[in-house]
Amino acid sequence: MESRKHYTGLTDKQVLESREKHGANVLTPPKRDSLWQIFIGNFEDPVIRILMVAVFLSGGIAISMYFSEGIIEIAETIGIAVAILLATGVATWFVWDANKKFDVLNQVNDDTLVKVIRNGNVHEVPKKDIVVDDIVLLEQGEEIPADGVLLEAISLQVNESSLTGEPIANKTVIESEFNLEATYPSNHVMRGTTVSDGHGIMQVLAVGDATEFGKVAEKSSEKSEEPTPLDKQLDSLAKFIGIVGFCGAAVTFTILFIKAIFFNPASPTPELGQLGLIGALIIAAVIMLAKVWVPVIYDVHALRGKEKELPKSIKQGGWGRWILYGLGALVIMLAIGLAFGVKPWDPQAWISLSLGKKILSAFMASVTLIVVTVPEGLPMSVTLSLALSMRKMLKSNNLVRKMHACETMGATTVICTDKTGTLTQNQMTVYKTNFYGLKDQQLTDNENSRLIKEGIAVNTTAFLDFSDPGKVKTLGNPTEAALLLWLNGQQANYQELRENATVIDQLTFSTERKYMATLVDSPVMGKKILYVKGAPEIIFAQCKNALIDEELQPIANYKTTVENQLLEYQNQAMRTLGFAYQIIEDNEPHFKDGRLYNTELTFLGIVAISDPIRLDVPDAVKRCFDAGIQVKMVTGDTPGTAKEIGRQIGLWTEKDTDRNVITGVEFAKLTDKEALDRVLDLKIMSRARPMDKQRLVQLLQQKQAIVAVTGDGTNDAPALNHAHVGLSMGSGTSVAKEASDITLLDDSFCSITSAVMWGRSVYQNIQRFILFQLTINVAALIIVLLGSLFGSELPITVTQMLWVNLIMDTFAAGALASLPPSPEVMKRKPRNSNAFIIVPQMQRLILATGITFVVILLGLLYVLSNYAGGIEAGTPEGLRNLTIFFTVFVMLQFWNMFNAKTFGTNDSAFKDIFKSEGFLTVGMAIIVGQVLVVNFGGSVFRTIPLTWTEWIWITLATSLVLWVGEIFRAFKRMKNRK
Repeated sequence: MESRKHYTGLTDKQVLESREKHGANVLTPPKRDSLWQIFIGNFEDPVIRILMVAVFLSGGIAISMYFSEGIIEIAETIGIAVAILLATGVATWFVWDANKKFDVLNQVNDDTLVKVIRNGNVHEVPKKDIVVDDIVLLEQGEEIPADGVLLEAISLQVNESSLTGEPIANKTVIESEFNLEATYPSNHVMRGTTVSDGHGIMQVLAVGDATEFGKVAEKSSEKSEEPTPLDKQLDSLAKFIGIVGFCGAAVTFTILFIKAIFFNPASPTPELGQLGLIGALIIAAVIMLAKVWVPVIYDVHALRGKEKELPKSIKQGGWGRWILYGLGALVIMLAIGLAFGVKPWDPQAWISLSLGKKILSAFMASVTLIVVTVPEGLPMSVTLSLALSMRKMLKSNNLVRKMHACETMGATTVICTDKTGTLTQNQMTVYKTNFYGLKDQQLTDNENSRLIKEGIAVNTTAFLDFSDPGKVKTLGNPTEAALLLWLNGQQANYQELRENATVIDQLTFSTERKYMATLVDSPVMGKKILYVKGAPEIIFAQCKNALIDEELQPIANYKTTVENQLLEYQNQAMRTLGFAYQIIEDNEPHFKDGRLYNTELTFLGIVAISDPIRLDVPDAVKRCFDAGIQVKMVTGDTPGTAKEIGRQIGLWTEKDTDRNVITGVEFAKLTDKEALDRVLDLKIMSRARPMDKQRLVQLLQQKQAIVAVTGDGTNDAPALNHAHVGLSMGSGTSVAKEASDITLLDDSFCSITSAVMWGRSVYQNIQRFILFQLTINVAALIIVLLGSLFGSELPITVTQMLWVNLIMDTFAAGALASLPPSPEVMKRKPRNSNAFIIVPQMQRLILATGITFVVILLGLLYVLSNYAGGIEAGTPEGLRNLTIFFTVFVMLQFWNMFNAKTFGTNDSAFKDIFKSEGFLTVGMAIIVGQVLVVNFGGSVFRTIPLTWTEWIWITLATSLVLWVGEIFRAFKRMKNRK
């Protein structure tokens, strides 16, 4: 490249000035949350927040009881706190562990040496030292270190697949040869791409974060604020639980307050002045707690679909302000009372101390009801379901980095996928050969075969890497490498053929002449042979004969045949190459001014080369369609190629029109309103740039779509990051992996359908647990409520309730979370991510089962209270009756766990039961745990050992819960068959 001599490049001083002005050629590393930040972030979960409120309320009750009655009851407070720490701790560990596994993906080698011209001489400097306006020399196989404009380009081809998905982009400085459809200008080269052929000289225009690669990397590290579907639904559930709890508490307090004031035989009805003072205190307390109950009212509006923004005084105002408001209101009311003769400093103006304790007990009972309403095990169940699925999905080649992605995949309604490396194999392959003198297109040892083998071997510049026995890697021009792979598949050793032949002269491939020619001294023919390959129409035009069935025929006779074959392959968006040769008998020159000269070539045939689709992709796309999921292809390739690939995978059909396809440039010109109108109909976007794909994702999200994005290149990173779920390929770039939530280790689009199946199954398992736990909570809530209203308390201690509400629920979470995924979920349409997580069927089951349990338990309580020993813990008989009651309560929930297992199906609870090893293991753990608690709980759990006869009767009697469910499901199966 002698022409480089007239470039002097930058001086040392100019280098320093440029670096000062434009910065260094390094990328700002993505900010990674610390372990503490990850842990704190888990407290954003809405149910966790409710549990935290429950901790403070429960702790407040415990403190009040200690000062009023000298009783310390902190087991419930500790239990809820443990539930919070377990849920947040497990989630933190899994995210931290996944981040450590991905740290290696963020390594960038900034010390690679790059050839530059500075001070009039060629130097090698580290890539990080490149600055704007540097003159950089580009050679085949090298990675381009920064964005720049070409000053010279000789047969230059660049692999832009990491940015555009296009493996070969022809680059030139001749304006008349610019490709106007190219994603990036034909005289520009970009950081992160590689020179696949030829060489050139560039002037740097942008470095570091200012490069296209840097902008993409920056977008990939931006945090998307888009909440996951599960986050939204759990938020709605938390609001619903809060509303139920607060309404129940308000009703309970009101009734108990009225009972204490007006229907208390132990204390006379207070006078009007006393009632006024009590009313003033209650009103002041209500004002002070405005930050608690006002959001609940707004939650009611939100659940009705009429969401309103909280007043700033509630949302932003501190507690101090509302305490002052409450105190101010109290002072005003006391002043009014004073005007009517009520003297607050007079002890007689207040109610009796015993009545005050009754009112305080009413308040504590109402707060206890809130605590009972909150499902302590729900965050743990969600975390366990996601964590277990995260581990199991790894076995199906889905490496999950962010736990929420496990479930979000199940809600996906649109998958935006790139083409190269995702739908296709990202390796150019010979689709079909048409060597007219080659019988059955199989190489043998005849003359024609030897010509073809040697011609391909010596007239290419690519290489094959055999270092990995499992897979042959290609080096150099992908099209030429495809020819070598074909040779290798035909048991021909290209290296041996290339080394044995002596190259006399050569014209390398260039975009100007569109062919490559090599003159060799051929050992296989014992003569000088000129081999030519290139654009078929150009090669064919320079041929005199064609080699047909081992005979030379006039080329004109086969013009139509060749043209028809080329049209067929071009319609399939394939690359085609023509091959020719000439035996050279003279010593005359046959190259002149960089072109063939004085030749009479013989045409050997044509070869069609393509990047073939992955064999499993069409079936995987069909499974997505069957599951109600749209698939959209976004690629940097040409519109023709994109459509053909879409046709091959079943995405593009005869019914589709121009409304279903668009180029990146056309998409960028659309206004947001125009794009929103069309975005759901689009199937293919070709010539797409990174920001086009990101905009597509964000517009789809505005249309309420749940979007998953697949990709392997740096160009895919912004869309991967902003999607609800980003899926990168295991062989993809580190930037793509860093931006993604899941990495497909086998690079298979088929693994996406597996991820969807897992996601839908995880969501169904979470619903099953909610069904199971809320049934317990409804039963406990009604019994606590009835006990408070009728003056009797449930004969179950706080410690026993802790076992039922926390430990057993955690076990049940493991049991239901460990259920294997069901292929049946792929036959359903995606769920409505805005719908309430407790669907109508769940509501009916929760209420019906919960009320049934209450009736059974109250009936049992009545029977035991009239049985020998009653239900007094002071006697052995009474303690046995209380132990029986506690065990029945637990066993009812145990058998109901089997019913919860079948939610979403009409299958028997015993279907595939032995395949659900985790479910059986946890079920056994619950039974063993209950036996241990009963036999060894002693005074802590207020239990005594039961006889085997009692255990058998309790187990058989409570199992009716399961058998009734089995009968009901059997009737539904029979009905469906009809």
